[in-house]
Amino acid sequence: MRDSPGAPPFDVASFVREPADPTEARLSLLSRGIVASEILRIAIEIRGRQLAGEDVADLSVGDFDPRQFRIPERLTAAIHAALERGETNYPPPDGLPQLRQAVVDLFARDLGVGYPLESVVITSGSRPAIYGTYLTVCDPGDRVLYPVPSWNNDHYVHHVGGIPVEVPCGPELGFLPTRQALRLHLPGTRLLVLCSPLNPAGTMFSREALQGICEDVLEENATRARRGERALYVLYDQVYRTLSFGAAQHLTPPGLLPEMARYTVFSDGISKALAATGLRVGWAVGPADVIERMVPLLSQAGTWAPRTHQAAVAEMLADTAALEAFRRVFRDKAHARLQRLQDGLLRMKAAGLPVDCVEPQGTIYLAAKLDLRGRRTPEGRTLRTNEEIRSYLLDAARVGIVPLDAFGANLPGWFRMSIGAVSEADVDALTARLETALRVLG
Repeated sequence: MRDSPGAPPFDVASFVREPADPTEARLSLLSRGIVASEILRIAIEIRGRQLAGEDVADLSVGDFDPRQFRIPERLTAAIHAALERGETNYPPPDGLPQLRQAVVDLFARDLGVGYPLESVVITSGSRPAIYGTYLTVCDPGDRVLYPVPSWNNDHYVHHVGGIPVEVPCGPELGFLPTRQALRLHLPGTRLLVLCSPLNPAGTMFSREALQGICEDVLEENATRARRGERALYVLYDQVYRTLSFGAAQHLTPPGLLPEMARYTVFSDGISKALAATGLRVGWAVGPADVIERMVPLLSQAGTWAPRTHQAAVAEMLADTAALEAFRRVFRDKAHARLQRLQDGLLRMKAAGLPVDCVEPQGTIYLAAKLDLRGRRTPEGRTLRTNEEIRSYLLDAARVGIVPLDAFGANLPGWFRMSIGAVSEADVDALTARLETALRVLG
């Protein structure tokens, strides 16, 4: 023990840096099998360059720079008011009742589906709603079906010891799965994971496509009910739903076929809808029995959102005029940046450069093809992989992008670009630098 409070601290650096157990199995199988996020690795590299003074356009992460996209003033005021009222203690494990009711009202108003209060649990962002669905529905060895490219499903399948069933989706279909592609895999599958609008491409299901998938899910579950087998559930990630553009219409399984409410768990929240990624307020909405068991699973991990933020979000969602006014401006700003980025890429394509893209219908993302494989840099290096292309564009054009490899896809030359941290002027500047970097390749 230290002799006195003023004595120097014990230097324990050598102890913590040397593993207590040098064997291969010193840590759990789960922790040894986890793969770090490729997206975050790239984002860290970009931020390091920015901190070093480089003017790098960060198109890598699904986040919002507050200098470009502020949260609603109404929400800021509500947070301050909640703090003044002393809303700083623990919230209930399933969330503040007024926020859960606000989510019920939001689903009825926006999506045309009426849920009971017991179908809602509030989480610290939408990510725990996704993870909670996996934990609640899946056992080790269960099959999880999802399209690729998609966000993080490979990681969540690993967390629960599931068996991944991946359906590759290409640009010709907007990177979305078809009814026919999924149908063959439904027997024996425990969880089907869908996302619309899609991260990473910003595309959305058509009515015909989503309804067909839902019809097959209902048919599969009717067969299982006759056999006394466990149901097939659908995890529907709609966190980008308010960022849909033009004629594109966001659709939901229960909104098309009400019986799908029995099998559908929604992941949703304010992160993308209110440019509030750091406030960490999300929710899962689904069958009451699923949500009932999800609550203790998540509460044991302490995944509730801060009470202050819950109280403020409840006020924000209930103020329909302020909510719609913010959505309209926010949506227009995001769409303008995406449109500008798309236009820049299409100009390069028209000029004969190896560039293409898929038109986004929502989100803050654009899926872009920069097929530079086989091209030689001015230094004489031949680009062969997506990672080499990404690294070259970061150096030569000061543009940070993410290969679709990071979303489980084997699509040479394809990348995700995010506009959450750039202005329209930034987009013009980065596309000019990008074009210059492409033209100097041999």
